[in-house]
Amino acid sequence: MLDFQHTTTVLAAVVTFFVILSYVKTIWRRNKLPPGPLPLPFLGNFLQLRPDRMLSSLKGMSKQYGPMYTVHIGSKPFVVVTGYQALKEVYIEHGDAFVDRGSLPLIEYAFDMKAISMTNGNTWKQLRQFCIQTLRDFGMGKNSLIEPILEESHHLMEYFRSLNEQPVDPSIVLSCASSNILASILMGKRYDYHDKEWMSILQDLRTAFNIVSSTWGQLFDMFPTIMRYIPGPHQNIPKLLNPFRNVVTESIRTHQETLDPACPRDFIDCFLIRMKQEEKSHGESPFTLDYLAPGVFDLFSGGTETTGITKLFGCQYLIKYPELQAKLHEEIDHVIGPSREPKAEDRNEMPYMNALVHEIQRFADVFPMGLARATSRDVTLNGYHLRKGTNIHAVLTTALKDPTQFETPEVFNIKHFLDENGKFKKNNAFIPFAAGKRQCIAEGMVRLQLFLFFTILMQKFTLKSPVDPKDLDISPVDSSFTAVAPNQNIIFIPRTLEGGA
Repeated sequence: MLDFQHTTTVLAAVVTFFVILSYVKTIWRRNKLPPGPLPLPFLGNFLQLRPDRMLSSLKGMSKQYGPMYTVHIGSKPFVVVTGYQALKEVYIEHGDAFVDRGSLPLIEYAFDMKAISMTNGNTWKQLRQFCIQTLRDFGMGKNSLIEPILEESHHLMEYFRSLNEQPVDPSIVLSCASSNILASILMGKRYDYHDKEWMSILQDLRTAFNIVSSTWGQLFDMFPTIMRYIPGPHQNIPKLLNPFRNVVTESIRTHQETLDPACPRDFIDCFLIRMKQEEKSHGESPFTLDYLAPGVFDLFSGGTETTGITKLFGCQYLIKYPELQAKLHEEIDHVIGPSREPKAEDRNEMPYMNALVHEIQRFADVFPMGLARATSRDVTLNGYHLRKGTNIHAVLTTALKDPTQFETPEVFNIKHFLDENGKFKKNNAFIPFAAGKRQCIAEGMVRLQLFLFFTILMQKFTLKSPVDPKDLDISPVDSSFTAVAPNQNIIFIPRTLEGGA
């Protein structure tokens, strides 16, 4: 009995010692970082950070501690950066020091560390440069990219027309349309909107992203070691992602069997060709099958879900504010008429549509927190010395809704991007794709896709709601990692020939 008591006492003393040691270490590190709330051992700032309101908690703390402060998510310290001016310092003025990927426990658990967005150092540089060049070769930033976007837009308009003005929730169809543009570039595929298996895969992807944004996802990022073993919806994420992984794996196998190095068909072909070239060298290379499947999944999942959600939010804003549609119809009829296909150059002649697309992205704010970064070297910022490996959370939404940069940041207002003469005006705080060397690879494609989609949509249709627009709630259902749009039925009414059928 005495031996048991003695052992228990010793164990308690050892545990207490390590708790105190850990806490002293935390306090010592904290003194070298920007100010912030005092963390508890292991729990960090759990009491101040509500997992169900993570984004609003981070924004609220900036009012107390300023645009740069330290918060402990679990036991890990994060330097949180808020407001356009502070984000500008991190992304632009000191961008070279903030290019590493920060700690993202749930993403690391559920996805793959060999995905492009999760790599660092020379591996990241090589993969990113390859992706940028390959996407450019297949039309990124060129007029040739318009063709697949227009083709997919026409399929989408035919689908809306086939509904015969019956109300529909277009969320998954919009995601499918976005997925097809990427699938054609990455895998040389296109999927029909009535393909039940593909639609199920897209729904699983959406469900996975929704879980990441949920309270369960936030708890996992706070306490990853514990949450790995606690039952909950977060445990379903790998299962939800497996069907798409299987599609990618099978596509790679087929590409290997039919590869013609002289005539690459898509991204996978280009990667396989680069693999063969790298086999001749003796150095380490990220151009292996281990990186190919995660790379395709990374590019696809990021560009599909966020773009689909942005389109969905945009449609909801148009039915909430029907007066916008009348102005858009007038501009479209004047510039391109009822039947001509829009071009990228039309953006210069269509300031109202251009402003609308920008305001949709700003207000929808589909990626409000961005992805955590880490310092790639020691850096001094605003008098604080941040050591290499310091986690950084630059909160994108605080730039997109910065009251010093936008007149009515919490209100949907396309005048944010129009001058007093009705001409389009840029705003440097518009950074929905982040900024600097680690900003979204597909930014050019997404911006062009949104402009062409909404232009063709307004050229062909008038959007209405089955309920009074005044009663529509277009607020996100949830918003942390990604914004989750509410379910809304929409009626797509074809315009007359005089108005643009």
